[in-house]
Amino acid sequence: MPSHDVMPNMELYQPVQVEDALAIADRLADRGWLVGGGQDTYGWLKDRAKSADALIDLSAIESLRGIRETADGIEIGALTTLTEVASSELIQQQYALLSEAASVVASPQIRNIGTLGGNVSQDVRCWYYRRGLSCYRAGGNLCYADTPQGMNREHSLFEVSRCVAASPSDTAPALVALEATMVIRSLNGERTVAAEDYFIGPAIDILHTTVLRPGEILTAVRIPSTWANATFYFEKVADRNVWDFALVNIAAAFKLSGDGTVEDSRIVCGAVQGTPRRVINVENAIRGRAKNAETAESVATMATDGARALAYNGFKIPLMQNLVKRAISA
Repeated sequence: MPSHDVMPNMELYQPVQVEDALAIADRLADRGWLVGGGQDTYGWLKDRAKSADALIDLSAIESLRGIRETADGIEIGALTTLTEVASSELIQQQYALLSEAASVVASPQIRNIGTLGGNVSQDVRCWYYRRGLSCYRAGGNLCYADTPQGMNREHSLFEVSRCVAASPSDTAPALVALEATMVIRSLNGERTVAAEDYFIGPAIDILHTTVLRPGEILTAVRIPSTWANATFYFEKVADRNVWDFALVNIAAAFKLSGDGTVEDSRIVCGAVQGTPRRVINVENAIRGRAKNAETAESVATMATDGARALAYNGFKIPLMQNLVKRAISA
């Protein structure tokens, strides 16, 4: 029986050019595994919950790193570390929502290695799935978490089609709130996808959490100037302040008139479904109203319209409502 204390045998490719990485990814298709910081990858492989014939290590491709100003915003290379995103003066000054989100991912050590591209592309964190059980997402015909006895305290409130695992990313809600665009390359060229459409839930695709397909690489994230210097709010609630994934998080951006009236907003919650969830009904309800405690109180319960609590995650409903209330009243 193979030891789980060592990595399984597989080929390793370490390209230094995007073009070479694309050629390898295209040739290997679903037999290859793209690696950025590797914080999610190596656990899967070491635990034998997933396997690959080859790893394609992208960490030596310098063109996938860095934060650049563009004619209409900024572009962040997918391999830019979370620490670099959190500490960037440019992001802090104009898009502080993202720097705040990046600053609370996991621990300082993980942020030093983990990448923005990896954080938004990681797989779900359900322990049944990660233990290698044959659940729906792993090709079986049962969701172990969605049972009366299932341990589902951290799981979804919405869009629970077959799989109730929740999106684990802290930066994903911020990117959706900022109307970011994801840049994806393959041998066939480049395509761009709105961040809101980059993430896909189990009702659409039970096997994937993003639109990335074999042979494709997320190369950059572009943030337009649309929400630069807006009024932002980010908060993450977790069992521990360091290392833990969110129980619920919220990323919100507001455009305010001179008297504090909400002209436009984007309010996005994470860890409540398989993708970042925009609360569009709340956004519509507060448009034209003052951004204050009275407005917040009147719309907070709308945020959880349609929520379905599982056996142990009912606390997420008032938690999500209160985070929406705090974002609007802050």
